[in-house]
Amino acid sequence: MTLPPSPVPTHNPVMASAAYCDGRRIADVPVAEAGSWAAKDGHFVWIGLWEPDEALLMEVKRQFGLHELAVEDALHAHQRPKVEVYGDSLFIVLRTARLEQGELVLGETHVFAGRGYVVTVRHGASSSYSPVRARAESAPHLLKHGEDFVVYTVMDYVVDCYAPVLDQMAAMVEELDAQLIARPPGTAEIERIHQLRRDLERLRRNASPLLEVCSRLDRFDLPMIDPAIRPYYRDVQDHVIRVNDQIASLREVLSFAFETSMILAAARQNDVTRKLAAWAAILAVPTAIAGLYGMNFEHMPELHWRYGYPAVLAVIAAVCAGLYIRFRRTGWL
Repeated sequence: MTLPPSPVPTHNPVMASAAYCDGRRIADVPVAEAGSWAAKDGHFVWIGLWEPDEALLMEVKRQFGLHELAVEDALHAHQRPKVEVYGDSLFIVLRTARLEQGELVLGETHVFAGRGYVVTVRHGASSSYSPVRARAESAPHLLKHGEDFVVYTVMDYVVDCYAPVLDQMAAMVEELDAQLIARPPGTAEIERIHQLRRDLERLRRNASPLLEVCSRLDRFDLPMIDPAIRPYYRDVQDHVIRVNDQIASLREVLSFAFETSMILAAARQNDVTRKLAAWAAILAVPTAIAGLYGMNFEHMPELHWRYGYPAVLAVIAAVCAGLYIRFRRTGWL
């Protein structure tokens, strides 16, 4: 299968390329020589790439005999989290996430793993994996397990990076919740709710498949996954479960906050409606009486009485005052 040409990269796509033996880094190796180092007994090569071009991926493919379909996926990205087995090697797709200016931005990490090599390919929004390599190298007693432990450290780092994203989103949800309680939601608040719910749903769709990935790595007899490392994948699975629970919790908080704000808005509207109705009832009294005396009748009650005008005003004032007191007692005013 012929892959389409890729643009020439404007950065160095090789973040790191090193050979390891017995849990210790022994040499930095060029990609063109990685295959020979991986073939040595007790050695493995760990290569980190960032948005490589087609030529570099083809070189990696030649060095380790990677499957063509997996290489094509790694070149074009936009894959769903998954794990695939090609002969004696694994191809794992992970989705990374971070917040940029308050909006969720997703990236991808593809992991090729087999006897003697681990290759990670990053696309889009993703933090550097230098801390992953440093942490693994600081524990040679674990790194000596080899390729499967490196795969675990990468997966664990990707899932752990969801935590600060969710913490920031939780802070935004709490702030929005306080705003919705304080005042009726406006267009800006409704749009913000929609964006947060959409981002949480996108994060859920990309985090949930990792449960299946971890389950396969833990339970099934996959190439180069030693039984001693399988419990570590179970730990990653537990982290993913917590991430999904937190996402579900934040979505519920947003729903409850919006429902509460709408209930409060309806209650405020009812208060205004009752006040308007009470004042309308009070004003109806002088309106009715004044309208009656405004008619051109010859015989009107107290029309020629000296105190008729003050008496009518007194009646109007008394009735209006009585209605006002009554509405105050009932809570309408």
